[in-house]
Order: sequence, then C-alpha cells, then structure tokens
Amino acid sequence: MRALVRRFVEEREIGKLDDLLSWGYEPTAKQRRAIEARATRKRNPLTFSEAFVDKFVSDKFGEATTHWRKLNDRIHRGVGNPCPLVLIGLPANIVVFNEGKIALEEVLKDEGFEEDLFSR
Repeated sequence: MRALVRRFVEEREIGKLDDLLSWGYEPTAKQRRAIEARATRKRNPLTFSEAFVDKFVSDKFGEATTHWRKLNDRIHRGVGNPCPLVLIGLPANIVVFNEGKIALEEVLKDEGFEEDLFSR
C-alpha cells in the first residue's frame, strides 16, 4: 500500500496538507500533528510525502490479519482449517487513480448497464 499511496501523492504533486483537500481527504488534527512532527523534526526529517504516506498507510492499512503477509502466515500455520478459503490478491500494476465518474459510467455502459447509477 505504501508504494501505491506514494505513487498517488507523487503523480498529483501533493506537497502539503492543504493539497489533500482537493482530493477529498482532510487529516484529523492528530494526523496533521504527526505528519508535521515527522517532516519538521531536527534529526532525520522526512519529506512531506514520506511523512504523509507513512501516517496514512499505518492508520488506514495497518498490520492486521487482513494484511496479505499476515494472512499468508496464518494460512501456513493452519488457522481456519478445515474451512475452505479463497484468497484474492491484486497486483499493484492494475491499480489506477482518478478514473472518475465518467470513466466508470462508460465501463458500466459497455457492460450493458444503461441506468445512470450516479443520479440517485
């Protein structure tokens, strides 16, 4: 996730907290303080991008059993046996950003969905 979020931040040239607002994300006061503290510390300061990515990913996608590596470890230990499991992992290269509503509507129309799903 870190690489994906980093790519998003870099492609959109997000260089400060206020730049996040145009993308619909407003960090909490606690998150803002943590990002600013890491970016302005005296010893080994991080760039804004590095500080934001680390904080965002750890808050939203922290290590849990749904994290692929941890899930894989559990499976190899036999947790969940004898229940059948289906595990799906998506490669990072299929992730696209900002395709937008228009692109999604075009895909839905190509698949035969004529109804405007966004007018509700």
